[in-house]
Amino acid sequence: MTDERNNDILPVKISGITGPVTGWLDGHTILLGLFADPIRHSVSPTMHNNAMAKLGLNGAYLCFEIGPDRIGDAVKALRTLDMRGVNVSMPNKQAIIPYLDKLDPAAEICGAVNTVVNDHGFLTGYTTDGTGWLRSLQEDGQDVKGQVVTLAGAGGAAIPIAVAAAMGGAKEIRIFNIHDRNWEPAKDKVAAINEATGCACSLNPMEDKEAFKQSIAESGIYCDATGVGMPPLDDLSLVEDPSWLHEDMVVSDTVYEPRETKLMRIAKEAGVKHIYNGLGMVVGQGAESFKLWTGKEMPTDYIQEIVAKA
Repeated sequence: MTDERNNDILPVKISGITGPVTGWLDGHTILLGLFADPIRHSVSPTMHNNAMAKLGLNGAYLCFEIGPDRIGDAVKALRTLDMRGVNVSMPNKQAIIPYLDKLDPAAEICGAVNTVVNDHGFLTGYTTDGTGWLRSLQEDGQDVKGQVVTLAGAGGAAIPIAVAAAMGGAKEIRIFNIHDRNWEPAKDKVAAINEATGCACSLNPMEDKEAFKQSIAESGIYCDATGVGMPPLDDLSLVEDPSWLHEDMVVSDTVYEPRETKLMRIAKEAGVKHIYNGLGMVVGQGAESFKLWTGKEMPTDYIQEIVAKA
């Protein structure tokens, strides 16, 4: 992406930019976007437009309300317009795969894509949700290497986290989930993780509370990747008591609204030193996508402040 500003062109304010930097549009502007439905709540335009403006990149990030019934046409448009790439959110993360040319290894295992990079007509699908979670921990000095990880959930956020943790060197990942629609697909994902990495991954029934409690006690990292903790479940936590946790572990909640979940309050009571909500993961996955498209690092501290206010 070019970062040479044409001084003869008046700057144009780009929707979503909340910082002091003004963007501009001209014949060299690179187009990025998001394919999702619904879409109006997304913080992605705020995040990416502010990052490009801050770095002086000539680009714009727009939202396109697209569902699975139109995803094929949307991908044709992506190629035809030579857009640099898009994010993909629900309900398109699986539906878009048949229209792509290649998947990266993590997306292959997950069977889901949240980022597409367009190299002049050749489309590669990536998943940055898990690497975004990993990045948010690493930026605070935490790492998964050699760790036992207990992961609650087996859905759209949990599986990419499990894949990223396994590829990042986790010793063991114990996924706990109820017997819902995610159970059977998760079996295949666990088998794929075990085949592709040196990590021992297992799927366990959340109904067995004693096993869940014991696993957390033996873990260096506990991550809740379910919807428990966000409205209307904001008064609930899968961890029922501070005694389940120990102070030297990492406790991570993928929920970012509210900023402090019940799990996080319980972790504070337990004296846990490293507690995270999902905001870092949101910015982290965006930063991973941003680097794939631009080759540049997103100014994450700056963007996290903006997103927190959005």
